[in-house]
Amino acid sequence: MVMMSYGQALQSALDIALEKDANVFLAGEGVGTSIHVDPNLPTHGLLEKYGPGRIKDTPVSEAAIAGLAVGASAMGLRPVVEIMFFPFITLASDMLVNHAAKLRYMSGGKTDFPLTVRVKAGVNFGAGSQHSHNLEAWIAHTPGLKLFYPSNPADAKGLLLEAIFDPNPVIFVEEMLLYWMQGEVAEGAPPVSSGKANIVRDGTDCTIVTYGGAVHTAMQAAETLSKEEISLDVIDLRTLVPLDENTMLESVRKTGRLVVLHDANRFCGYGAEIAATVAEKAFSSLKAPIMRVAAPDIPVPVSPPQEAFFKPSPEKVISAVRAIMG
Repeated sequence: MVMMSYGQALQSALDIALEKDANVFLAGEGVGTSIHVDPNLPTHGLLEKYGPGRIKDTPVSEAAIAGLAVGASAMGLRPVVEIMFFPFITLASDMLVNHAAKLRYMSGGKTDFPLTVRVKAGVNFGAGSQHSHNLEAWIAHTPGLKLFYPSNPADAKGLLLEAIFDPNPVIFVEEMLLYWMQGEVAEGAPPVSSGKANIVRDGTDCTIVTYGGAVHTAMQAAETLSKEEISLDVIDLRTLVPLDENTMLESVRKTGRLVVLHDANRFCGYGAEIAATVAEKAFSSLKAPIMRVAAPDIPVPVSPPQEAFFKPSPEKVISAVRAIMG
């Protein structure tokens, strides 16, 4: 095991994939330029190592980047493209939703369609609503697209390698504020299977299901509540599609309570699917109503105090848990 940042873990995964398979290439806005002078950013140093034939800076056109990826994948390559900020994926949605997501299905599963789209997510970096809107619920609603959302360096490396060598198109979400987070990461290519959640804290009184940067919010809340002798089971989903239903259902059957936490807007957010799944399949185990802690249904503000209010805090999680604990 070695210590590295979340961004360096992603960089290590890209390096391994590029070295392992000549069909892998990277493309996106600034993936090989001075934008990535910080060694904690995922594509730092890869242009120098692999050259412009495999690390391709593109024009500022998300639709063109997605179209490049779809065409390259259809021709047998393994593109890894960057759409930069999550809201910009709307500009690429025709190629991803109407083509990438459907081509393998339309072939009856006979044709692989490997394609990885890296997007940056998160709030609290002052970039405003056009750069900060989390759209994982949109992606998850599209049949044929997988959706990975790691919360730590080890999972970032393992899941990115899983995504690149998956025969299906994968949207891979990277939490920007985690790029500098340090953690232990296995050397080589550690396997991290999609569709398998991680229980990051074992508890008995209430289950919190979450993913991405919100995992750390949940852990802060759990630490505070432990001083009140309230024990939380914290589940990091790691991948939203496929979803590990069994782990969260087993936890809810144990604790009898559920709080769903995410940084995206509450209305029709991904948490609603988690709540519905638990209500359908573990209703008899519930001792209290399911609670959702999420962002308010407004665009992300650019003002730092307003942005801090927008992002769900440990205090909001604590309040939700106390409410259902009675």
